[in-house]
Amino acid sequence: MTQNQWLKLMTYGRRLGCHQLAERSFFFRGFQFPVCARCTGVFIASIISLPVFFFYELPIFLCVILSGIMFADWFVQRIGLLPSTNVRRFVTGLAGGYGYATLYYHLFKFLFLFLKKIILN
Repeated sequence: MTQNQWLKLMTYGRRLGCHQLAERSFFFRGFQFPVCARCTGVFIASIISLPVFFFYELPIFLCVILSGIMFADWFVQRIGLLPSTNVRRFVTGLAGGYGYATLYYHLFKFLFLFLKKIILN
């Protein structure tokens, strides 16, 4: 990877809303990931959750719990109760990203079925 490619990826990460703090990010071959450890988990889980949703729809209450796990990790870190690690940020990002994305899929499915019912009746 060249320096210019890395800078372009970092720009995309910033546009996605990530703070990109080096101490909260993973590195690969000397290059910082374009998003932090938590956002890395969120993005990976969001991508994985779409095809899985077609085979198994996680119940909404579990989606909320998974999203809450990520929030809880952020909150205890934010108030200084317990320092977080990049591995924990990544794992809670996976949980939160999966839950949050799946909540969106439930919403889209509901809207699709609602509109389908309105249009066909």
